[in-house]
Amino acid sequence: MSVQFPPSAAPRSAYPVDVLPARLRRLLLHLASAGTPVSAYVYDGEVAAERARELRAALPDWAAVHYAVKANSFPGVVAALAPHVDGFEVASRAELDLALNARPATAAPAPVVAAGPAKSPPFLAALIRARVEAINAESLLELHRISSIAVAEGVRARVTLRVNPASIPVTGSLRMGGVPSQFGVAEPDVPGVLRAAARLPGLDLVGFHVHAASGNLDADAHAAYLRWCVEWSTRTAREHGVDLRLVDVGGGIGVAFEGEKPFDVARFGELAAQVEPPPGVRVLLEPGRYLVADCGWYAAEAIDVKTSYGASYVLIRGGINHFQLPTSWDIVHNMAVLPVEDWPDDCPRPAVSDTEVTVTGELCTPEDTLLRDVRVDRVRAGDIVVFPYAGSYGWEFAMHRFLGHPVAERHLL
Repeated sequence: MSVQFPPSAAPRSAYPVDVLPARLRRLLLHLASAGTPVSAYVYDGEVAAERARELRAALPDWAAVHYAVKANSFPGVVAALAPHVDGFEVASRAELDLALNARPATAAPAPVVAAGPAKSPPFLAALIRARVEAINAESLLELHRISSIAVAEGVRARVTLRVNPASIPVTGSLRMGGVPSQFGVAEPDVPGVLRAAARLPGLDLVGFHVHAASGNLDADAHAAYLRWCVEWSTRTAREHGVDLRLVDVGGGIGVAFEGEKPFDVARFGELAAQVEPPPGVRVLLEPGRYLVADCGWYAAEAIDVKTSYGASYVLIRGGINHFQLPTSWDIVHNMAVLPVEDWPDDCPRPAVSDTEVTVTGELCTPEDTLLRDVRVDRVRAGDIVVFPYAGSYGWEFAMHRFLGHPVAERHLL
């Protein structure tokens, strides 16, 4: 059995400490002064809000932005985004409750779309009772379940059919279309599923959902993908008698790491504006990681610094039980070192300087490795290592219960 490590960072150096905002440094040093080893996520809601405003302003009026709550479900972040997005995309009952509480209730359908495979009947019932904007249905059985619950509730549920297209013009780090998958209905099966859906009394079929990739940094390719989704949905709706009102193109906008060119939002908006959906059709985007990645930092105290057979290690109060992303996504996720001067006089303070280090955690497995072979000017036991771009799939994606260590705290700047 091979051990899963993040890729080597060599020959990269750690970020300089001044990449960390001054108020973030002040907060972390304040936490360190309390005497409990620091292990925390810190979020800046205004950073997320600005990202949402920028994307929303670049898009034409027929486009809607629904934040994918799975990327970061911290209530303070969701509340910061709420005024600047059109709604939310949820994939669980907990996320639904969070989204419903983020905005005042109105007589209109809740600005929520629901996605995800294997939705349970209780979750579907909660969605229907909340009168959500759309349930992205994943299968014929799910459509039957939605219809049965809706009939019992005396309503018709708004649904889109999630489609796994046979071929699609999109790039990205995680391809989710055109290949066998547990997600959605394979394109050749769509006509039969639509015929069956038309006979179900509890359904109001409003359109289609396609989520084909994530991590896409190419604005031109993403605009081409949006165009394809609109044109495919328009053609399919016409051929099968669907009253098309909604085309959900999913998320998929990427976040640039070192050496990568950021996604060009202005270019994407310019190209998207050239697409012409049918009158009355809304095109919905579900960004998650793109809106929140750079609004968060994961910070953990160096509990020990040690050398083994010539290799240097920084062992932190945390690890993949708090921040699993670098290992699971096979990425180099760089860090900065925040010096902490307080240290007991009667205790040795191990340190290394001008050398490559590997950052590991507190779990009893070698897979508990966050960063390998990054060069540091200096790091000492008691200093705080800080990982920027940790606002998405960080706390939510971690192995909280493994070994039962305390979970990372969460703070809002």
